[in-house]
Formats: sequence, structure tokens, C-alpha cells
Amino acid sequence: MSTRTEPGPRERLLEAAQELTYRHGVGVGVDALLKSANVARRSLYEHFGGKDGLIAEVLRRSAAEDEARYEQTMRGAGDDPRERLLAVFDKLATVVTEPDFRGCRYLAADLALADPDHPGRAITRQYRERVSRLLAGELVRLGHPQPAHAADQLLLLIDGALAAGATRPDTNPVASARELAVQILAQRGNQDDPARPT
Repeated sequence: MSTRTEPGPRERLLEAAQELTYRHGVGVGVDALLKSANVARRSLYEHFGGKDGLIAEVLRRSAAEDEARYEQTMRGAGDDPRERLLAVFDKLATVVTEPDFRGCRYLAADLALADPDHPGRAITRQYRERVSRLLAGELVRLGHPQPAHAADQLLLLIDGALAAGATRPDTNPVASARELAVQILAQRGNQDDPARPT
């Protein structure tokens, strides 16, 4: 006989908020979150101190999952750093065509959270820094002359592809971003002009 344990109020709140804030943005109402999670209002305050705390925890959880997907995608591409980096864009090409794709969760949160001191803002900033370091590590292995700068360029392409994938999917933004990424990866020894491919 199965003794499967149902998720508790904290987990149900997290799951509901992770889904609803992605579909409708972080401005989704508390009542909608409570109804979807089937929990009492006091559970929100007991576990997260309020909606801001719940939003921050959802962003932290999502960031950990997305970082793991980046690492898994690159591992699946083998050991060549160039192929590992381009695999990120190949993965994005499938992500933006998924029926429930709504763009970049972190960009949407940054735009919606007007208070620069909102705890979620620090989490989205740290997430981007970690992804940039992950990309930079591969660029170092590739022998790129300016790995940190190139990592920021790649991250800009990723952010742009996700944004355009939600707003202008008919323009095939990921393919354009991948073409630009190829140019960035092709740079060799141009310390004075990192923007000029050889």
C-alpha cells in the first residue's frame, strides 16, 4: 500500500507561485496564489513572511533549476568549449517554441519589481552573475582573449533571444543570436578591439 506524502503548505505555495508568476508575472494577486496552493493566508506569512518573501524564494528556486539546465546542456554537448557554448543557443531554440513559453522570468521580475531593495532583485542579479561566470569558464578554456567581456556579450544575446522569443517569435531571434555568438567565439588575440572578429 502506498504511503505517498502530499506536499505541505510551503511546497504547495512555492509550486503555485512558480507557475503563476511565470504565466502572469510577479504582480499576480495573493488571493490567486492562496487559491491555487489551497492554503490559508497565515501559511504565506508563517513560511515566507509575506508575498515578497515568497517571490524571492521562487526566484531562488527557479535560478537553481535554470543553472542546472545550463550545466546539463553543456555537459550533453561534450568537452569542446565552443560546442558547449553553442549548445546553449541550440537549447534556447527549443525552449522558445514550447507552448507555455512566456519569456525570461528574471527580466520580467526585474521590470515589475520597482523597488531596487526588493529581495528578488538581488537574486536575479546574482543569478546572472553566476551564469556569466559559467560562460566565462568555457571561454577561458576556449582561449578567448577577453572571457569575462565575451561572457557578458553572450548573456546579453541570451537575454535578448528570450525577450524576442516571447514578443517576436516569427523573427527567429535565437538563430540570429547564435550567429552573433559564433562571431564572439571566433575572436582570437584581439586585446585592443574585442568587438572585431578575425
